Amino acid sequence: MTTLARTSTFRAELVATARLAAPLAIANLLQMAVYASDVMFISRLGAKQLAASSLAVAIIALLMMGLNGLTGAVAPLIAAELGRRRHAVREVRRSTRMAMWLAVGLGVVCMGVCLMGGSIMRATGQDPQVVALSSRFLAVLSISVIPMAIGNVLRTFVSALGRPVFATVITGLEILTNVIGNYALVFGHFGLPALGLDGAAASSISTAIVTVFAYALAIRMDRRLHRYRIFGRWWRPEWVRARQMLALGLPIAATLMAEGGLFSAAAFLMGRIGEMQLAAHAIALQIASFAFMVPFGVGQAATIRVGYSYGAGDRAGVARAGWASIAIGMAFMVVSASLMLLAPGAIVSLYLDPHQAKNAALVGFALEFLFVAAIFQLTDGLQAVVAGVLRGIQDTRVPFLIALLGYWVAGFGTSAALAFWTPLGGLGVWIGLAVGLTVAAILLLARWMRRDAIMARHPDMAEPPMPVPAPEFSPV
Repeated sequence: MTTLARTSTFRAELVATARLAAPLAIANLLQMAVYASDVMFISRLGAKQLAASSLAVAIIALLMMGLNGLTGAVAPLIAAELGRRRHAVREVRRSTRMAMWLAVGLGVVCMGVCLMGGSIMRATGQDPQVVALSSRFLAVLSISVIPMAIGNVLRTFVSALGRPVFATVITGLEILTNVIGNYALVFGHFGLPALGLDGAAASSISTAIVTVFAYALAIRMDRRLHRYRIFGRWWRPEWVRARQMLALGLPIAATLMAEGGLFSAAAFLMGRIGEMQLAAHAIALQIASFAFMVPFGVGQAATIRVGYSYGAGDRAGVARAGWASIAIGMAFMVVSASLMLLAPGAIVSLYLDPHQAKNAALVGFALEFLFVAAIFQLTDGLQAVVAGVLRGIQDTRVPFLIALLGYWVAGFGTSAALAFWTPLGGLGVWIGLAVGLTVAAILLLARWMRRDAIMARHPDMAEPPMPVPAPEFSPV
């Protein structure tokens, strides 16, 4: 192939990846807006309530990362099945059905862990008053786990089938539902009682249920999606497929939990340093998470795009899809890092009034943490995209080990050391986060550079096959 032809093909892959990634990234950003709406309402209840919600969210977010990571294994499976184009309708239906089974079964387990949240918080030395508020909030919020997990499966299904815009629209509906719910239940409007933190949890539950019904309606109304009949014979088990999904999904879940666990552990470290720093951490993390949602969406698209070529046995297509995704992710993170460095005060003011004297210390801590977040934007985005690329070639076990080494040995070790054995305090925690993300990004990129050796172990990739183009679906 000539250089011009290769360039043209790479450009085409860039466009195809961007078309798939854009609605997914927007949906992720909108999802963060759902969480941000909770923070904005709760922050007006007071620093203690914000700290309590931060601890509860640290636990439930970690559990949901693992649950969504495990059931999210349906994405590379569906993509590979579509790439092979052999009995795709039947195989996609089986994969999606078993993903929903796992969402329900493991969701029950996650709810049980949430009910033990108070004991977990007390064991880590948190303020007893904060624990009392947080454990009650977490117990109510746990009811949303199963509908949230099912919604994630349905979102993955519509995205892999070329309808990612449904995820964008439905997540927009989530924002509206959650804002109305918070407005009505947190402070008491529309004739409803003011429930405070419990109102925010109740709003999240109703939002999760509305989301599931919205996806079910969209799938029923769309001709292409409806033909898979994913809700048909939902009671019928496919144990071989379930085992396959567990083998692929458990390392993904463990990887996401290792990363999410690092940030959750950071919240608990902050809780031991001080209530004010914990509240500032919640705000800065919310902002950094907004930026992260774009490369995370690119990584989701990369899993699907790479999976198409992987299922078709097209090594060159795998490489193109992977590098195109990395390029898109890095381009955005340069922009987000610049915004955090150039206008941090304006960003923080979306959450707090910086002119109020009572917020002075809180704003100061948040600005410190946000400066470190700006520094690690590139490596955070890189590790998110490369992890998604590796999932596309169904490589999940070694990335999990990399996650443990990077996030916990390098990241948490540095955070704890700097927080408690230096005067840095909370700032040291955030420096540790930067170290962990950077180490993980470097090691994952090195793993991607060895992709030919990894793919050679798969029987369908052992011999170079005739290239088969990845399926092209309309994004609407």
